[in-house]
This record gives sequence, structure tokens and C-alpha cells, in this order.
Amino acid sequence: MNIGIIGAGITGVTTAYFLAKKKYKVTLIESRRYPAMATSYANGGQLSASNAEAWNSWNNVIVGAKSLFVKDSPVLINPKPSISKLYWFLKFIQNIKSKEMLTEDICKMAIKSIQLYDEIAQKENISFDKLSKGILHFYHNSKQTAHALRINSLYKNAGLKRLRITQEELAKIEPSLKNKKFDSIFYTKSDKTGDIHKFCTNLTNSLKKQKKIAFLNYEVKNLKEELKRFDIVILCAGINSRYLAQTIGENLNIYPVKGYSITINKPGLNSPWVSLLDDNSKIVTSRLGKNRLRVAGTAEFNGYNLDIIQHRVRPLINWCIKMFPKINTNDIKPWAGLRPMTPNMMPIVKRSINDRIWYNTGHGHLGWTLSAFTAWRLASLINKTYN
Repeated sequence: MNIGIIGAGITGVTTAYFLAKKKYKVTLIESRRYPAMATSYANGGQLSASNAEAWNSWNNVIVGAKSLFVKDSPVLINPKPSISKLYWFLKFIQNIKSKEMLTEDICKMAIKSIQLYDEIAQKENISFDKLSKGILHFYHNSKQTAHALRINSLYKNAGLKRLRITQEELAKIEPSLKNKKFDSIFYTKSDKTGDIHKFCTNLTNSLKKQKKIAFLNYEVKNLKEELKRFDIVILCAGINSRYLAQTIGENLNIYPVKGYSITINKPGLNSPWVSLLDDNSKIVTSRLGKNRLRVAGTAEFNGYNLDIIQHRVRPLINWCIKMFPKINTNDIKPWAGLRPMTPNMMPIVKRSINDRIWYNTGHGHLGWTLSAFTAWRLASLINKTYN
């Protein structure tokens, strides 16, 4: 069976891997010259089951509404209306009642996915600056801590061990934070970090070298045309999935949510090695090798816009300087990417209205974390369907 996979980001590459393992003839199609050059290029770097909390809450709705008047808010909504944006937010609000169930389901997928990444890296000898030092979450007031404890119970139900630790334990785990005071600190030892771009590139090259996949460069504009070339087509096209699904008459409720990152080169000794998540600022960090610190955050609802806006990047830099006053910020590379977000935070992994077209898309801010699992699951579904 000849399978074409549209999109060579993290979802497409992992899907190609699991289908190739099942001996299917796989072609990975990418409009850019290389894999992982769009949203999978410079994300926050976290493989984080401990960041599985669904965004659906009235508090986030209020924060989004206030952002209309605060330009450096962690969440920013362009007030210009569109049917797709309004419909997305309506469904987002409708899913608030399901937040706890969604969070547990996402966490379960994330735990399995992180295990799969370890297996892939070991079996295929893939290097991607993986660091297994866990993730630290810190909270600044009693209200945030109470919320963290509620979420912790959901994580526990899902099988994740996230421990509340003391200031003294924090200093041992991450010495660069030894003088910082927080209302509460939580640590997930099983979480990891790594360079998503390196992973995609190295895994793709390995599969090509072993002649397990073909890699083609062209832009897909109509899914029906691809059915002339392949027996099965799998859509892993991120934010472009919505447009391509429309070519077969199906509407995928995916909205592009912009996130920013900065890569600090040679950050110096007074910078973190353990991955961090600041719940107040919605900022994450990951150490990528010896000489790079990735800092990422924000959620901007501004349509298909990839402009790098200085006043959106500046809070990331200011946060670094505040947290680590001696950090070297002489060499910083900003980046912006569009997360393919569904209104319930759940990836779309299913067969389309056309029985020869399948979807693996809509992973939102957890594309790096969840893609190994959804790729494994989709490959299993396809194998079960056609064998």
C-alpha cells in the first residue's frame, strides 16, 4: 500500500516512522526544502506531560478579554472578527465543562508519547539534545497554588507523578534559582526536553538513508489530486490542515495560535539547566545542548500572521533578566510559529469523510509532546483497517 503523508513537521515525521515500521511504502511530502521548518522549528522544547492542562477555563477567557487593553498580556486576541475565530471561541467555551476530563486524557497521551520518543531515539540512534532533568513548575501566590493542587489530582489520576517540593529541594535541583522565592514549586522528574528541529531532521535523514521512506518537495493544494498518486493520504499539515480539508468538503475546527520563542546563545553560567514553567507569565524554558537556552511563551489569536513583533518578544527577554540577572543576553534569536489549535485542545486523529484520507493534526501547543503517541495510534488504526 502506497501512503502519502502531507507535512514534514513533528507529526508527519513520526507518522512516517511508525507506518514505515509496519512495512508500508511511505512518501513524506513537504512544501519547504527541509523537514521541520515551520511550527516544528523553534518551539519551547518541552516534552511535558506536566503541561497537559487543557486551556479551557473562564479565567483564560477573562485574561483574553483583558488583553484587548494590555499589549504585553500572555494571551492576546485581535478584536477583528472572523467567522472561524468566533466559531472556535464558541466551541472553546462549550468545552470548559469538560476541562478535567480533557486534562486527564491529554496527560495520559503525553506520558505514553514521551516513552515512545525514548524508544525511537534509542532504536534509531537519534540525537536531539535530549535532557532528562525533569520540569519545574512554580507558582507565585496562594490562588495559583490552590489551582496547581487541583490539577495535580488530575495528573495523579492519569498516572503522572508531579511532586510539590521545598525551596531547599529547588536549590539542589536547579541551583540558579536558589535565591528565588515562590509560593509553591512542583517537580516532574519524568518529563524531558529536546530540540524538535534536530529530532525531525535526524529521524527523516535516518529513514531516507535506510530507504524506508521517500521525501518529496512540493506544495499540496488539493487533497483529491493526491489520491491520484497514493492509495492513502494522511494530512499532517498543521495550520494548513483546515484549508486542505476544505478541498474535500470537510471543516476542521483548527485556529492558528501564535507563539513566540527566543533562543539565547551562550547564556552563561547563571542560567537554568532544568526546564522551567512559570504559571504566572506562561513562559517555559529548555536547555538545548551546552550553549543554547530556549525561552518560549504567549498565545496570540491574530489569524495567519507570522510577524515577529518586538513588544511581544520583549516580555520573554525581560523575564529572563528578572529571573537570572547575570544571564548573557548578548546573542538572542527571536522566532514565531503558529500552533494548530483545536477548541478542546485534543488532536484530530481519525479518518476523514473520504475513506482514503486520514487526519493527524491539531496538536496545538503540545505538538512536540503528543505527536509520537498520535502517530503510533494512527499507524495502528490504519494497519487494523486495511489488514
